[in-house]
Amino acid sequence: MSSRTRTRRAAGVTTVQIPRSRGRRRGAQPFVVVVPEQPSLTREAIGVVGGALWKGRHALAPTGIAILAFAVTALLHALSPWSALMFAPLAVGPGLWLGIVQRGHPGHGSTLAWRIGLAVFATLAFAWAALAAGFGPLAGSLPLVWLLVLIAAQTGWLIVRRTR
Repeated sequence: MSSRTRTRRAAGVTTVQIPRSRGRRRGAQPFVVVVPEQPSLTREAIGVVGGALWKGRHALAPTGIAILAFAVTALLHALSPWSALMFAPLAVGPGLWLGIVQRGHPGHGSTLAWRIGLAVFATLAFAWAALAAGFGPLAGSLPLVWLLVLIAAQTGWLIVRRTR
């Protein structure tokens, strides 16, 4: 801080006066910047929640993807409801994947169970996306299906991450 810059301390506030610049009028008042010394309670709460979300960002990946899918399907429904016709064929893909993988590398026991579960889950997610893009994500029981798929995805994700 230069000798021309003064700092005044008040109750929890630091006031810094920035000196006059060359070229400004002599009678003009200097700039006054007031900086709080301690952040507000709201700022602290946002920092704690944001830090926790950032720390657990890998564990919350399915939740982020589900929220993104909800927003994207709402946007697609608003812009072009016919976009559901593009999502509908994707719902068949997981069943085809299961058949191809089972034929090339047959799975038994828990491997087969995980493959079937993944195929059913992906089929349900793609079917939901097609219906949500066509009718809107808040139509009928689509929000409930979205929530159940989100819970299943988050639970499965945490189980798989814990067993590695």
